[in-house]
Amino acid sequence: MFHNTCGRKGRFARAMGMALAISVTLSGCSTVSDWFADEEELEIRRLKPIEAKFTPSVKWDRDIGDGVDHYFSRLRPVYAYENLYAADRHGSVVAMNPENGDVLWERDFAVFEGDGWWDSIARLWRSGASARIGGISVADRLLFVGTENGVVMALDYETGETKWEASIPGEVLAAPSADEGILVVNTGAGTLFGFDTRTGEQLWRHEGDTPPLTLRGISGPVAANGGALIGTPTGKLQVNLLDSGILAWETVIATPTGATELERIVDLDTTPVLFGGTIYTVSYNGTLAAVELRSGRIIWKREYGSYRNLSIEGNSIFVVDNNSNIYALDRRNGVELWSQGGLKSRSVTAATPVGEHIVVGDNWGFVHWIEQETGQIVARVDVGGDDEDDAIYDAPLNVDGVVVTMTRNGVVAAISTL
Repeated sequence: MFHNTCGRKGRFARAMGMALAISVTLSGCSTVSDWFADEEELEIRRLKPIEAKFTPSVKWDRDIGDGVDHYFSRLRPVYAYENLYAADRHGSVVAMNPENGDVLWERDFAVFEGDGWWDSIARLWRSGASARIGGISVADRLLFVGTENGVVMALDYETGETKWEASIPGEVLAAPSADEGILVVNTGAGTLFGFDTRTGEQLWRHEGDTPPLTLRGISGPVAANGGALIGTPTGKLQVNLLDSGILAWETVIATPTGATELERIVDLDTTPVLFGGTIYTVSYNGTLAAVELRSGRIIWKREYGSYRNLSIEGNSIFVVDNNSNIYALDRRNGVELWSQGGLKSRSVTAATPVGEHIVVGDNWGFVHWIEQETGQIVARVDVGGDDEDDAIYDAPLNVDGVVVTMTRNGVVAAISTL
């Protein structure tokens, strides 16, 4: 049994002696279990040596704002129309030159109460009420922004000028998706919206079910092939008709089990991956599935649990599970090709295919290159400075072979392997 050391500093120190070399501060309490927890974290931080096959280097980096702090976020940079777009949760939206990180235009959507000298100082120090940006995407020469405050807006991709703005009931926690002139927005309230990309007119809405307890996050929608694909917090994959929002079909991927609401969480919080005529999705409680697009028929299922997005390259599908183990499977039949457990418990991001490798970031600011063929870690670089404030919290971006990452404190970095 572990005992609390508060008020028993002398006896604890004598009992443990120099073997543990533990000091107890006068300003607070500590426990033996806390000490072991610290040791466990230190062990996770210690990366095992690798046989590096190349040496990545930071090409450029730029501070674009306050980042996402320690909030849950899937706010990821976007590359489109030869520009790089990024945003921080507080309200800064920036367009950059991907070659050197130079800012092309910048907008600040943080809310300030007035235009006086005090508000000017507040803007200088990035103060004001947070816009709580949850996701950005680019289509139809527009940059779309969704916020946790229930605001959806469209900006000109070249200038950042606001083209339209709409308010919806619900938090936007994932990037919107557009196709055929329709913008699809998913919300934490379980409601899916369709907007005209050019005018912002709301074309339809679809109400979904939300269980009593869900993960902090939602499935990013995919607008393609005349449909809107999303995963639901009730463990279903659904497709809505893009032009009307009418439900075309839904398929149960994961079924709740267990006695408590916590045990019964089956969220499909990842963005579905559409490859050919097949949709791939994964649930938090442990179901990876391939589903036929036209009918919703399940082609195969495997037991992998994740809240990270899947990625596909060729015939391989890459999965990062809830414990940061990384897997490659044959997308055609779900047969496991390899597994990599060397980054376990490091809060690894989803994997991004880059050339012959997949690239992941971790909770201490490291970026790792893993061979697609073998699963071997062959290179890494420290972008964040080994600090949790500098964690890489979402999947790196592949920009013509250059890897772009964003840290929790708002630093966008481009990494080259040449």
